[in-house]
Amino acid sequence: MALPEAGATSGAGGFVKKYSDVLVAVGIVTIVVMMIIPLPTMLLDLLLCCNITLALIVVMVAIYNVEALDLSVFPSLLLITTLFRLALNVSSTRLILLEGYAGEVIMSFGNFVVGGNAVVGFIIFVILIIIQFIVITKGAERVAEVSARFTLDAMPGKQMSIDADLNQGVITDQEAKVRREKIQREADFYGAMDGASKFVKGDAIAAIVIILINITGGFVIGIVQRNLTVTQALSNYTLLTVGEGLVNQIPALLISTATGIIVTRAASEDNLGHDLVTQLGGNPRVFLIVGAVLTCMAMVPGLPGIPFLILASACGFLGWRMKQGERKEEETETVQKQEKTKTEATKPENIINLLQVDPMELEIGYSLIPLVDTGQGGDLLDRIVMIRRQCALELGLVVPTIRIRDNIQIKPNAYIIKLKGIEIAKGELLLDRFLAMNSGTVFEEIQGIDTVEPAFGLPAIWISEAQREEAELNGYTVVDAVSVLATHLTEVIKAHADEILGRQETQNLVDNAKKTNASLVDEIIPDLMSVGDIQKVLANLLRERISIRDMATILEVLADYAQATKDTEILTEYVRHAMARHITQQYTQNNQLTCITLDPVIENKIAGAVQRTDRGSYVSMDPDSMQKIISSLGVELQKLTDMGYQPIVLTSPTVRLYFRKLVERSVPGIIVLSHAEIEQTVEIQIIGVVKL
Repeated sequence: MALPEAGATSGAGGFVKKYSDVLVAVGIVTIVVMMIIPLPTMLLDLLLCCNITLALIVVMVAIYNVEALDLSVFPSLLLITTLFRLALNVSSTRLILLEGYAGEVIMSFGNFVVGGNAVVGFIIFVILIIIQFIVITKGAERVAEVSARFTLDAMPGKQMSIDADLNQGVITDQEAKVRREKIQREADFYGAMDGASKFVKGDAIAAIVIILINITGGFVIGIVQRNLTVTQALSNYTLLTVGEGLVNQIPALLISTATGIIVTRAASEDNLGHDLVTQLGGNPRVFLIVGAVLTCMAMVPGLPGIPFLILASACGFLGWRMKQGERKEEETETVQKQEKTKTEATKPENIINLLQVDPMELEIGYSLIPLVDTGQGGDLLDRIVMIRRQCALELGLVVPTIRIRDNIQIKPNAYIIKLKGIEIAKGELLLDRFLAMNSGTVFEEIQGIDTVEPAFGLPAIWISEAQREEAELNGYTVVDAVSVLATHLTEVIKAHADEILGRQETQNLVDNAKKTNASLVDEIIPDLMSVGDIQKVLANLLRERISIRDMATILEVLADYAQATKDTEILTEYVRHAMARHITQQYTQNNQLTCITLDPVIENKIAGAVQRTDRGSYVSMDPDSMQKIISSLGVELQKLTDMGYQPIVLTSPTVRLYFRKLVERSVPGIIVLSHAEIEQTVEIQIIGVVKL
């Protein structure tokens, strides 16, 4: 016998799935036909049982659903079940009025459920109608209406959230599409539920009208056509009508309950039963307290003590068992953690993780932790964000994230700044005091704790908050502790900007420039220069605190001169000439540049001592001449700084690079400019000349 092919549908389930559209269409047509064609009592009994079964299935599915959209067909299902009940109402009403008998199911409900008492049955029927119509249906209708309104109002915000996640790369295009479709389906579902809940409301109203018609019509038919007495007609037809009403209203009540469960279901990861047990029974103290309250109520005179004592015992037992379960879980978790710790301790170290080095770190002593804790008013994290923003605007450098750690091995008030794991700066702060610096205008000194300002090495004192106003009046510059740290961190970043800028950071800058200057970037990379070459040029600029924010100008110059030379230092000089306006603005005041210059003899001597190799150029000069130049330079710079000016040396363009190489180690922080980097409109004031 041949086996069925893989994927072929077989059995009753496969048949139903294969022809589901046909079966649903036939079923809906059959329901409509039932209202017209009389049904035999046996078939009516079967359909009434099917109605109850279908209602139970719907309730169970609603209970086990996790999300409302798991039963997105429910609005249509609500219409079909309502139509089915109305068809059964019409069919049973026809049999009751024509034959005075509507099958065993209706008779059983009329006799067994209500004990054959038509008045009791009528009262129960009315109660069921009130529960369904006023309590469940009305509440479910209101919840569906509010859910539909809020879902529609929230759609724009959800769409924007999806777009933001997509733009940040958190989700893929396919995931974004699925989430958008889900939002649309939720809006459609709750909108449909808002309207579909009216079916249940209308069904309840129709049930009341039908029962009145059945009783009135049956009473008239029984007396006029069947020659029954008034009592017999009223009893017989009322009993049948109430039985028929109960048979149909019990499934209707179940469907209404399912409607309420679906529309009131909040976001969860489990079914209704699990959530109820977990959330209501999650705290053993609740049951213990309830047990104690019930015990007290059992002791109150006049109240039934036995029921309260039984319930108190049950609550106390549940609370005790839950408490024992919590202790066992805690013991199990402790054992598991200990085992995990032992296992981790015996595993080989993950060497790869040890190789990771943070670009920048800030280690602080435990007394400085309040600077980082926002709960204690610390704003250091916000200050660091502003520092990174300031560096981006002034230097064009995107400073990497600065990791902050507490270090109990250093002094409580100390901090250490590290670059790629190596300490490059440190300092100490007193959080309860202010740093007062003498700006040169102090006319009366005040007492304090002597210290040194960490950013610029200036003498300063720590003063109390009570002395702050006095210090400011006496001419001191007063700053708080967090500002001292922020200033120090800013200066450290600027001083080591060329080390912070790596190839990856350079690639990011080039990619950003490519968005607006694609042809320029394509011309340079990779034909003329590599990313590493561009990084060297940018690092040379940052080393002398020249901003690289104007990447378009820098790349334009490199594109023009990279064909003539591959020496990145020479290319840097060309870039500096092109950035004359920026350099002029940076170092001039009131359109005037105050500086010292070099004697032509020195410039000629330096130019003649330049040695060029494949790896770059350097100055080869005898030690005696170098010592004389540095000594003379120190004397002239001292004159300049004594007058309050920056230590600026102005040279010819051909000598600038080599002179700086010659003196940068001996005179740190010196600014060496060339005539080609100063705009012609600037007035140059020369204070001194460096001579041999």
